Amino acid sequence: MKALVVGGGIGGLAAALSLHHAGLDVEVHEKSPVLAEVGAGIQVSPNGVKVLERLGLLDELRAIAFEPEALEMRMGQTGAAVFSIPIKAIAAQKYGAPYFHVHRADLHDLLARTVQARAPSALHVGHAVETITQGADGVEARFTNGSRAGGDVLIGADGIHSVVRRALQGDEHPRFTGNVAWRLVVPATPDLRRLVPPNACIWVGPGRHAVTYYLRRGELVNFVGVVERDSWREEGWTQKGSADELRADFAGFAPPVAAILAQAGDCYRWALHDRDPLASWSAGRATLLGDACHPMLPFLAQGAVMAIEDGWVLAQCLASGTDPAQALLDYEAARKPRTARVQMAARAQMGRYHQRTAAGRLVTYGPMWLAAKLLPGAVNSMQDWLYAFDVTSSRQ
Repeated sequence: MKALVVGGGIGGLAAALSLHHAGLDVEVHEKSPVLAEVGAGIQVSPNGVKVLERLGLLDELRAIAFEPEALEMRMGQTGAAVFSIPIKAIAAQKYGAPYFHVHRADLHDLLARTVQARAPSALHVGHAVETITQGADGVEARFTNGSRAGGDVLIGADGIHSVVRRALQGDEHPRFTGNVAWRLVVPATPDLRRLVPPNACIWVGPGRHAVTYYLRRGELVNFVGVVERDSWREEGWTQKGSADELRADFAGFAPPVAAILAQAGDCYRWALHDRDPLASWSAGRATLLGDACHPMLPFLAQGAVMAIEDGWVLAQCLASGTDPAQALLDYEAARKPRTARVQMAARAQMGRYHQRTAAGRLVTYGPMWLAAKLLPGAVNSMQDWLYAFDVTSSRQ
């Protein structure tokens, strides 16, 4: 069986590796003329690492990543801790795999090099999809450069503005959330290492919150900041913003955040849009994967990991010997409940980080702080439903 993957990002490349691992012939068609990734840090939690480990990439992933000591929440203006959940010391034992922070470009490069090594003729760049045609025996993609490719199935892994989704589902209607996100990466200077905790840290504040963590073995510090604002509505990671404006948005935050922003050079912003789970992902011999079918707000740090999980399940369904169209429906049925739950959980987190009043902060964060003191086991298990999940296990 031959699978055409449209999109050469993290989701598409991880899917290609899972498909190849399952014994399928695979081609990846990327619209950009060069196979490269932009962006900043991402978190790869144990549920995603388990897939990459099964693909033989754990040692190489560990070599480019940073392992946080804990997952924690702090008050943005004072730095006071709300809770801290140990993760480095317990992730492998509790969840079956480590928890990593990794630069998006580093992970993308690792996946691309691995695809090129294992399936040297699989990668095709400069292939922007123009039309998709299905028949009784297969599916064909035609590209704007005049070339075409045929296969048994086609997987749209082409991101949040997916051309494949539009071909299968029609136009979408995302909703602006009223939140704008900033991203920034700076060198981890000695001063920053003294100030910034070696954790995945959420700094909550009135109408805004920030997330900080280390990348690339601790050589870089990643900053993501979300602020409530109605004046910027453009969705996309590549829009440059003003460092002075970024610093103004987080004025008054604790010294670790201020020290990161003092080093701000190039920074980027994007307007956060929300989407409901799709009613269906598949049509005949074509389906969707990752952000193309379940784009989610970033508040659980699961976007890339859900795409990695998708790829493994899709490959197993296609390798089962079932009719290709039915295999895609089986994949959709297996994945939709979990991805929809993650989408909704990420949406629910949005309002928790931005309490504007003292009363709101007390009601929201007070029980978290108290539970961390009195019932640490319960707090430490908050994300078990996410991280303990293992799509590579037949028990799931």
